[in-house]
Amino acid sequence: MTDPRSVTSSVEVAVDPTTAFQVFTEELDCWWIQGPINFFDTARAYDMRMEPGVGGRIVEVYNEKTGDGLELARVTVWEPGKRVAWKSSLDDVEIDVRFEKSAGGTEVSVQATIPEDGADKGGTAWVRMTPLWLSNWVRKRDRVPHKPLRLARLAVVVHYAKPAAAGQWLRDVFGFEPASNIPEVEPDDPSHAWVELHVGNSSIILWGREAASDLSAPTTHTPFVFVDDLDAHFAHAKAHGAKILQDIHQQGYRAYDAADPEGNHWTFAQASPRMR
Repeated sequence: MTDPRSVTSSVEVAVDPTTAFQVFTEELDCWWIQGPINFFDTARAYDMRMEPGVGGRIVEVYNEKTGDGLELARVTVWEPGKRVAWKSSLDDVEIDVRFEKSAGGTEVSVQATIPEDGADKGGTAWVRMTPLWLSNWVRKRDRVPHKPLRLARLAVVVHYAKPAAAGQWLRDVFGFEPASNIPEVEPDDPSHAWVELHVGNSSIILWGREAASDLSAPTTHTPFVFVDDLDAHFAHAKAHGAKILQDIHQQGYRAYDAADPEGNHWTFAQASPRMR
C-alpha cells in the first residue's frame, strides 16, 4: 500500500481574485504555453480549454471549431473568484486551485493529490507550470493579443554539460524568458534535460552535451525544424542519403534525428496546427 501524497505550489498575481479566476479558466489557451513537450500530442494540439461549471471538461483541443480533442480532466468544483478543482481523466491526480486576496492582488495556490496506490502520468504538471506560465501571462496580457502563442518553425537546441546552470545564466544575464521551470540542480543524467526559453516566438532548448561516436568533437548545436508532413519529410531525407540517427519517435512531439554530410545533427518535428 502507498500512502496518499500531494504536491503544492503558489504564485501571487497582480489582479483581484475574480479576474485571476477568469484568467485561469477562460484564458487557459493563452497562458498554457505552446511548445514541443507541453501537450500529449503536440502535432494535433491547437490549445488547452476549460469548460465552465461542474462536469466541464479540460481538453487538449484537436478540432478548433468543435473544441473536441483529448479529455484531460473533469471539473469537480466551480466557485468563481474562489476555487476550481478537477479529477484527471488520464491518471489518478486530483487538482485543487484556490484564489485568495493578497496584498499584491491574488495568491493562486495549486495542490495536486495522488490517492493511495494512484498513478501520476502528468497530472501534477499543473503544480509545476502554473506559477511560471500564469504569472508571465498576467504580467503581459494587457498589452498583447489574447491569442495562443504561435511558435516559430525553427528552434535551436544548444548542448551544455550543465544545462540547468546554463538556463539560469541565460535567463539572468541575457534576459531570455523561461518557457519551462529551470531545475535548481543538474539532472542525474544531463542527456534527459529539457530547459526551454523563448525569445519572442522563437524557442531556445537546452539539452545535455554528448559526444557522437562518428565525430571528433561533441555536438554543440542542433537545429530543430518543424515540417508540415513529418512522414513524407523522413522518407524523402532517407531516400536522398541523410544519415538517420533516430527514426520517427513521439514524446509529446513527433520527430526524427538525422545528420548531414559533415556530421551536423538535425531534428525534424511535426508542426502543430498553430504553426501551419
